[in-house]
Amino acid sequence: MEQRKLVLFIASTLDGYIATKDHNLNWLFNVEGEGDNGISEFYNTIDTIMMGRTTYDWLMAHEDVFPYKDKACYIFSRAPREDTEYVTFVNKDIVSFSKELKNKNGKNIWLMGGSELISDFILEKLVDEVIVTIAPVLLGSGIPLFRENNVQTLLRLNSINRFNQFVELRYEVIK
Repeated sequence: MEQRKLVLFIASTLDGYIATKDHNLNWLFNVEGEGDNGISEFYNTIDTIMMGRTTYDWLMAHEDVFPYKDKACYIFSRAPREDTEYVTFVNKDIVSFSKELKNKNGKNIWLMGGSELISDFILEKLVDEVIVTIAPVLLGSGIPLFRENNVQTLLRLNSINRFNQFVELRYEVIK
């Protein structure tokens, strides 16, 4: 059995931010894309989503209905929270939890964000693939895609796709 991949799939500004300091994403919706910018193609390759609590809270504040009802969703939170119909809150060691998930049968796992969780996963060398869609925007400051750490991570470029003004870069993490 081939192990499932843990894939970081995210949009970023050209200067490396995923949101403004106040978690605003309006810059993303001001860019002219093409179709759904490859999201549905990627979405069909996964059956599990992992995200941080801040990302989840933002999502719930901006969506009328939880958008990922058809996937297993795990929300990492330091404070215990009550599971909902669609999400399971996780307050466990990310290494053992992720390895357990990766060894189960299924499709790939989407690491959605946010920045703090991404940093933890990179630091622990849990990410197998990085797919970043770059928007032609310079925010100047905000929440960085990758936080400073003391781990060097090597990547191999596998493909480049263009969706009008967006550029999608697909990398394999070299382990």
